[in-house]
Amino acid sequence: MKKTIVKLSIIAGLAVTVASIGTVANAKKMKKMMHPPFGSHADVAYAKDIWTAMKKAHLVGPHAMNVRPYKGNHPHGAIQQTIDARIKVRGRWARVIMKRNFGGKGISVQSVYDNPTKHLGAVTVMFKRKKGYDPADLDWMWIKYKPDGSLHKNKTGMILAGKVAKGMDVGCIACHKAAGGKDMETLTEK
Repeated sequence: MKKTIVKLSIIAGLAVTVASIGTVANAKKMKKMMHPPFGSHADVAYAKDIWTAMKKAHLVGPHAMNVRPYKGNHPHGAIQQTIDARIKVRGRWARVIMKRNFGGKGISVQSVYDNPTKHLGAVTVMFKRKKGYDPADLDWMWIKYKPDGSLHKNKTGMILAGKVAKGMDVGCIACHKAAGGKDMETLTEK
């Protein structure tokens, strides 16, 4: 009887151990699956390098070129400025499409042109990464900066840099895919 109880205890202990290992493995698998395709340390570091390159090219910052603003739309702001340029990031020249997003009371195309820093709410960027970065979405990296170059976060606290909202029904990639136009076109990059 004692041997049977000991054997059952050992079997039960092994079952609990196996179940625990399975749970740990499943938890690690779930964590990996739940890791979003944006906001990682690598995304943040690359986004900082892009900001530095845009600043050097006078696309952002106190000496940024001023281009004619236009009436915008959600989610980018009531008034917008768009610049399509090439910048050098980490030794590689690539296309950047940058949109300055403006909002606020009494804002107009003329008031933004006259004082482009006053109502600036965000700078949103599409940056063409090397071939293979995200082939399904034509290798674009998506970033949303605050006017000072720090990175915006979404409502859940995720940093908006990388493959933002990949696979979701709303967000950068979904919106731009649905909009069409030339911002998602494939360009030859060196």
